[in-house]
Amino acid sequence: MKISEFMSKYESFCPKELAVEGDPVGLQVGNPEQELTKVLVTLDIREQTVAEAKSLGVDLIIAKHPLIFRPLTALTSMDNQEKLVLDLAQAGIAVYTSHTNIDVVKGGLNDYFAQLLGLTDVEVLDDDEGLGRVGNIEGTDLSVLTEKVKEVFELDRLRLVTYNHDLTQKIERVAICGGSGGKLWPKALAKGADVYLTGDIYYHIGHDMLSAGLIGIDPGHYIEQKFIGLVADKLRSFGTDVKIYESQEKTNPFYDI
Repeated sequence: MKISEFMSKYESFCPKELAVEGDPVGLQVGNPEQELTKVLVTLDIREQTVAEAKSLGVDLIIAKHPLIFRPLTALTSMDNQEKLVLDLAQAGIAVYTSHTNIDVVKGGLNDYFAQLLGLTDVEVLDDDEGLGRVGNIEGTDLSVLTEKVKEVFELDRLRLVTYNHDLTQKIERVAICGGSGGKLWPKALAKGADVYLTGDIYYHIGHDMLSAGLIGIDPGHYIEQKFIGLVADKLRSFGTDVKIYESQEKTNPFYDI
């Protein structure tokens, strides 16, 4: 099976056209007519995932975060980011990116997050671009919800945006957006959320949220690692002979101590 044929199956589930405008999704490195036998699914392509891909002998890496986010002006071994691209090209390993389209698509990453949290009556958070989800949860204390978030996303800790540190606030409606979705907090407020869960919430956005009466939960950007298992399972469901590997490398750049 060729890479183009295999990815056509994926795109029937997750079309590139669903991506936010300007988002570089699809094949970024390699020949679409190359024969495909092994695929590695990862969140990020970093030095350790390139080494992993080489050791496994894969023909294709499918990543959530684009390897090439901005146009390259050169391709040399003198620049660390360029070197990643060069190493993969020289090794004959193709790269395919599924970024905001997997966030938007029905049955994609944000729907999976909502499912993990047990949300009901789930709807799209941002009707303009299709990002995020919002749904209901049986009335519970904020303290209980935070423990559930840590459990389902395998976290030791998370950051709360709240002035009330006793965590007894009652939560009945939750908005969530994977990645860095701080700018969408007004959408969460408009859709009646009691709490908004997203990564990379900025200091001043936190103040704005609290002034408007919206609590925040920041579990970090790395909860998107759930992409790996979700997409790997989808690829296996195609019933092809292509071997699917899930990356075992940790690419979270942050380490809490």
